[in-house]
Amino acid sequence: MRSLPPFRYSPARWPAALRWAVLLASSAVLAFALSLAHLSAAFLLGPMAAAITLAASGGAVRLPPLGFVAAQGVVGVMIASKLPASILPEIARDWPIFVAGTLSTVLGASALGWVMARAGGLPGTTAIWGSSPGAATAMTLMSDDYGADMRLVAVMQYTRVACCAIAATAVVQLFGVAQGDEVGTAMAQEGPTDFLGAAESLALGIGAGFLGVRLRIPGGGLLLPMAFGLIASATGLLEITLPQTVLAISYAVVGWGIGMRFTRAVLGHAARLLPRILGSIIALIALCAAFAMGLVYFAGIEPVTAYLATSPGGADSVAIIAAGTQVDVPFVMAMQIARFLLVLVAGPALARALSRRRGDV
Repeated sequence: MRSLPPFRYSPARWPAALRWAVLLASSAVLAFALSLAHLSAAFLLGPMAAAITLAASGGAVRLPPLGFVAAQGVVGVMIASKLPASILPEIARDWPIFVAGTLSTVLGASALGWVMARAGGLPGTTAIWGSSPGAATAMTLMSDDYGADMRLVAVMQYTRVACCAIAATAVVQLFGVAQGDEVGTAMAQEGPTDFLGAAESLALGIGAGFLGVRLRIPGGGLLLPMAFGLIASATGLLEITLPQTVLAISYAVVGWGIGMRFTRAVLGHAARLLPRILGSIIALIALCAAFAMGLVYFAGIEPVTAYLATSPGGADSVAIIAAGTQVDVPFVMAMQIARFLLVLVAGPALARALSRRRGDV
């Protein structure tokens, strides 16, 4: 009986063209399937899962480093576009509440990360970076420059995002808050038609990303585009405009860049750590729920509004859930964005301080 060509048996023996075709097709299918479940990070998680599967089976493809940096730059200016100056008056008006809410969540998450690091099983500052609340994509990308294992940080961050989205949806249903059309809310954000603005936004993001890497700024491929985007937007120099197709491609490239770093050994290690990771996530969700109860009791905030505001999941997924409920959406997003900025500014220093206490170098 004639045997099949050897490349059909193992992805490691497949031609590069076939591996890329499988990666593209499986990424599209998984992203579409996750988007049907209303996951806001579907276009990142789907390609990342496809890349992990291919890489762990020995069929990793080489992703051009310049493409990964360019994708980070696009994501950076996208994040900047989600931080409007109009949110600042909301924070200034109730600053004691925002300080208490953001600090309690960040410090609680960092303490849980430090406990996980002390328990062992995670290298270096990985547990602390992986436990950082919110800013999942930013923390994952930045962690590599600070000595953490980006692969395990990604597992922890996106597992938390998924669990928090499920928990937030359950809270909304439990309290009987009217649910709107989440799909319609997401679909309302259609791609722009200002092609000149889109070209300028892409030039800013990609150029700043390469500059950040060139200057060897830790996390510069993401942080410098974000900073330049905020300045350009706040000063009126540029209205950031990014087509949804470009964003989807950029998310996919970031997902591939993270996923291609996985090996079978890393996956096995992550699987063994999964019960511990889930335990820490459940503890963090419970801790943030307790902080939400404090906002209800001491500040008179409506319960679901308080819970969504303190939820340690991604700001984008919380935004989608909040937009379909009868809650104070500006307060929820202001709290989420305030925590996001605090994590970006203080996260690296906090991770270094906690790792020193643990004894890591």
